[in-house]
Amino acid sequence: MPEGPEIRRAADKIEKAIAGKPLTEVWFAFPQLQPYQSELIGTHVIRFETRGKALLTHFSNGMTLYSHNQLYGVWRVMKPGEAPAGKRSLRVRLETADKAALLLSASDISLWMTEEIEQHPFLMRIGPDVLDSALTPDMVRERLMSPAFRRRQLAGTLLDQSFIAGLGNYLRAEILWQAQLAPHHKPQDLDETQREALAEAVLSIARLSYATRGRVKENKHHGALFRFRVFGRAGKPCERCGGTVEKTTLSSRPFYWCPACQR
Repeated sequence: MPEGPEIRRAADKIEKAIAGKPLTEVWFAFPQLQPYQSELIGTHVIRFETRGKALLTHFSNGMTLYSHNQLYGVWRVMKPGEAPAGKRSLRVRLETADKAALLLSASDISLWMTEEIEQHPFLMRIGPDVLDSALTPDMVRERLMSPAFRRRQLAGTLLDQSFIAGLGNYLRAEILWQAQLAPHHKPQDLDETQREALAEAVLSIARLSYATRGRVKENKHHGALFRFRVFGRAGKPCERCGGTVEKTTLSSRPFYWCPACQR
């Protein structure tokens, strides 16, 4: 499943393509949404907002399209009238005079009045978005030590969207490696220095992944770029201590870590 940085990059791409331009065609695959197609023609997209792994498309007429890619959904930017190749099912088409944004294969899609979108069940239960610039390490530390999370193992907490929205499996592994923590650790058992390192890693790892757009090589002119330190590197030496990176399964998901330095 795409994680927060990938969803935000997709939002950036489609926002650049169609935001602010009058919609010349709107099409929905689901019958319950089709009555709104004519209402949206002639409006424009104000902005695309990400909430963790959900995308909110805000229209100028006061409506908002909620979509969640889940496992197989993907947005594509194409030419007007162009049909997507492959076997993916078209779910949404938002077309302007020169570009079209297509949502393929997603099934969790609904339309809301913008002032009511916060009542969406998913949005009501998730935590703050990891890419929200207003989210600070102090706020992350507070959430870690809140009654809901202080006694829980980090392996599960970092996948729980009610903790911080947008985190996922590869980010979980990289965050714990950066903070030198093991997956079974609980926030209440950490000292303040460890909690500070964890809070900093939660934000810095996710934001670096977004900012570098998935590039994985070091570049002396542009500084450090995001690349996996442990995720997908089972059997290879740890870049920090030289120990061997191991792979296991946690919360039904593959997990990579270095037992030698993540004690």
